[in-house]
Amino acid sequence: MTDVVAQVAADVVIAAESPRQDAVIALVAALDRYLLDLYPADTCHLLDIGELEAPDLRFLVARKDGVPVGCAALRVDPAGYGEIKRMYVDPAARGQRIGDRLLARLEEQARAEGLNALLLESGIHQPEALALYRKAGFTDRGPYACYQDNGVSVFMEKFLTETVR
Repeated sequence: MTDVVAQVAADVVIAAESPRQDAVIALVAALDRYLLDLYPADTCHLLDIGELEAPDLRFLVARKDGVPVGCAALRVDPAGYGEIKRMYVDPAARGQRIGDRLLARLEEQARAEGLNALLLESGIHQPEALALYRKAGFTDRGPYACYQDNGVSVFMEKFLTETVR
């Protein structure tokens, strides 16, 4: 079993990339369609390609055999936390732990930037995503920043720094 996981990990490359690539734009568009099929538009907090290029964003792409199969972004908030945005793995590539790897890379980036926590907003109709986040140590919390409790959002956090007692 370890050899299978190692093989899967070996043929997926995750790196910071520009979102302005046709195949990546198509991946983000697929994410938009997916979310808009699950939730009312006014509850979807979608960042467009231009917003993914902002100086406070770190955009990652997961590639398998050179083809984009996943993406994720980290928004660095001046308050000292990172917000996970645009986390997505193409349905055809799911089950290969790409989401785990993207999430680990986001956490690694957040730690490198000295952030004290990761926060995210997901939704009640994404049990696989919620399970991924919980497995990685995220816990439920209330709304933060500009978000409102809307009945479909799930807010989560993971602290990256240990508190001194």
